[in-house]
Amino acid sequence: MSKRSAGRPGTPLRLIAAAVAALALSACGGRQAGPEAGARAAEAAPAYFDWFEYTGRDAAFEAPLPEGSFRNPVLAGFHSDPSITAANGKFYLVASTFAFFPGIPVFESEDLVHWKQVGNAIHRPGQLDFDGLGMSRGVFAPAIEYHDGTFYVVNTSVDAGGNFFVTAKDPAGPWSDPVWLPTIGGIDPSLFFDDDGKVYILNNDEPEGPARYDGHRAIWLQEIDIASGKPFGPRKVLIDGGVKPEENPIWIEGPHIYKVDGWYYLSCAEGGTGPQHSQVVLRSRDVWGPYQPYPGNPILTQRELDPERPLPVTNAGHADLVQGPDGSWWATFLASRNYGRDHYNTGREAFLLPVQWKDGWPRILEPNKEIPYVLPGPSFMKKPADQAPMSGNFTWRDEFDTVGLGKGWMTPRVPKTQWYDGSSRPGWLAIHPLPERLDAKTNMAFYARRQQHLVFEASTALELPAPGVAAGLAAFQGDDHWYFLGVRRGGQGAEVFLEKKAGGGVEVVARQPASVETELLTLHIEGNEGRYGFGFDAGDGRGVQWLVRDADGTILSTDVAGGFIGATLGPHARLETAR
Repeated sequence: MSKRSAGRPGTPLRLIAAAVAALALSACGGRQAGPEAGARAAEAAPAYFDWFEYTGRDAAFEAPLPEGSFRNPVLAGFHSDPSITAANGKFYLVASTFAFFPGIPVFESEDLVHWKQVGNAIHRPGQLDFDGLGMSRGVFAPAIEYHDGTFYVVNTSVDAGGNFFVTAKDPAGPWSDPVWLPTIGGIDPSLFFDDDGKVYILNNDEPEGPARYDGHRAIWLQEIDIASGKPFGPRKVLIDGGVKPEENPIWIEGPHIYKVDGWYYLSCAEGGTGPQHSQVVLRSRDVWGPYQPYPGNPILTQRELDPERPLPVTNAGHADLVQGPDGSWWATFLASRNYGRDHYNTGREAFLLPVQWKDGWPRILEPNKEIPYVLPGPSFMKKPADQAPMSGNFTWRDEFDTVGLGKGWMTPRVPKTQWYDGSSRPGWLAIHPLPERLDAKTNMAFYARRQQHLVFEASTALELPAPGVAAGLAAFQGDDHWYFLGVRRGGQGAEVFLEKKAGGGVEVVARQPASVETELLTLHIEGNEGRYGFGFDAGDGRGVQWLVRDADGTILSTDVAGGFIGATLGPHARLETAR
């Protein structure tokens, strides 16, 4: 039964409160897609979505959990480059969102296992702008720290401003405008607060001399006046190339410093973010070095394992360490769950493993050992370990009846006009269509949630849109790799259609007539690793009518599409004049 026929009360849905959006647009200069496009969008009737539902059924999550255990990944779906800190008896984690907005989600947990998103470090349109960028540019590898009552997230806005940090007293926000660090180049900055009051900034950058090979990078250290946001004093290379420079290691990055028992431990990712990814560690008695590498490096990798193993976890690295209230140490890091050997539609996800200390060195995982999907949790873990909707198999449904849009929703790039409307029809998601298609390099009218499973179903119910509008459900991996299952009026009736873009032009894969008498259409997308199905239910008793059952889903995998994000799903509406 639809909300219209049921008469169920609801409250307005908003991505950002209208007043905040208006202020942000003013701060941004009110930039839109152009006056003509803005006028067309204002005149077009909105598309109304009744609900959205997502179900995941992965084989890796089917095994029952033993008492006191939890599942990996702790954040399923693309949550790459996780960084973690402890504050006020809780843990806080941030992850990369690249060119999605709101950006840099902030998660909170009491036990490292059960995570809840409480905010975003980039949550106002005036903070950053990603127009013109590919979806895998924007905010890379954030690092979070807590010191003296303030949270700091330091980050790189790639191709859109460089390195910066934002601050907040409350991790839920509001977060400050960026404090830019123009003298700090490269990527992956992090902060280290020493116990003598000094503060340092680390980052990946070009080596001192000419690079000797492709991927030759260095880790740099400099002191910073955190109150003014200004680095000062000498800037020094701590690692040139990697822990074995004679082997020409690539992409030393993601540096963090920890001080334990008088030692400064420098831990970094190495080997790139693909199958050769790893984590290494070095130590010194002085923050400036020299740093000696651990003889047993790497302390985490999956690169030596058989790529044909069942349910493989790959690409592991980019770790950050934290100590629990019981004295135990834990590492959060990124890794991917593959199918067909090389494909992974869920992107780089956030995993958790215990850290073992031996002979003064930390190790995350023994050599040649697979990352476990199920393992014993911390002694302080809440029970039972139901991690939905962040991990495991579950069904999640949004009735679009809350005051604000749920924290898990994102949109590509930063909105420049308020194309959503939560006040015209309470309890519905109303999207004012924009001219921008899914391959635009600006914001389009598309709400996205992460695909979190290799085997899943996603569906939404919507009213038949007004003439001149196409609305439906998108499966989106980036500007050049997506599917759009849409519905539109035309001629004597309506049709449901499926569009595909896989690196070239847009292709119409299938189309099928639909009755204009239909009150609500339910659109369905199902995925099973590399095969996707697209269909609709007109509510006429015929059930789901499938346009395609075996579409190529590998075009939504990160290895095919390129870049660093994973697939997303959600409602989309556009003006047909954009075609």
